[in-house]
Amino acid sequence: MIAILGTGKMGEALLSGLVRAGLRPHEITATARRPERADALRERYGVRVTDNAEAAKSAQTLILAVKPQDMASLLAEIAPHVSADSLVISVAAGITTGFVEARLGGDVPVVRVMSNTPVLVDEAMSVISAGEHASEVHLRRAEDLLSPVGKVLRIPESQQDAATALSGSGPAYFFYLVEAMVDAGILLGMPRAAALDMVTQSIVGAAIMLRDSGEHPVILREAVTSPGGTTIAAIAELERHKVRAAFLDAIEAARDRSRQLASG
Repeated sequence: MIAILGTGKMGEALLSGLVRAGLRPHEITATARRPERADALRERYGVRVTDNAEAAKSAQTLILAVKPQDMASLLAEIAPHVSADSLVISVAAGITTGFVEARLGGDVPVVRVMSNTPVLVDEAMSVISAGEHASEVHLRRAEDLLSPVGKVLRIPESQQDAATALSGSGPAYFFYLVEAMVDAGILLGMPRAAALDMVTQSIVGAAIMLRDSGEHPVILREAVTSPGGTTIAAIAELERHKVRAAFLDAIEAARDRSRQLASG
């Protein structure tokens, strides 16, 4: 039995991915704060929805998907019902395995995960790190849960805050860029729908090229950038406005915020 504790946006994204991956509804328990939310989850996925303590009692694998600021109270609530035979997977930004272990006590195996919203289309990027008591078996179990809905990468926990900033928040940067490019198309007289189609397909195609070619992004960019052409004129403007530096600063700020969430 798998329990998802805190089935908000990310929790539901994981839930829907697990169902698409072949888990049967009776193998999954979810929790939700509001009765109307619980009813919606039951109707949409056919899963059992209960309270946190009851879910922790009945599940062998617990996925903690509450907001970081709610993690301490959740752990206090479920600690009496979690044993060393359980696997606890935390997907809350900034929350360390040590934070979870200290509040659960015993030798509970904990795996920290940072995933992202493309789990909704089975294209998530999930990075995982083992806590003190998590073995290879526990890491493989986490990978088995996450691999049907995207790519899974093991990293040291010391890199988790950076991963949160880079891939956890990454889809938002992408949508921000698309929004800006579509606005530029409208400024140039393009209908919004046509601009969105062109930008979306261009970025999807570019992403597939980057993933499948094995080429460095600089090589792929240079292949589009002719001497004295339109692309280099655009890139010169981006450099003039320090867009590259802004991205570096933005992702560093997201990393710092992830660290702050861990400290409360």
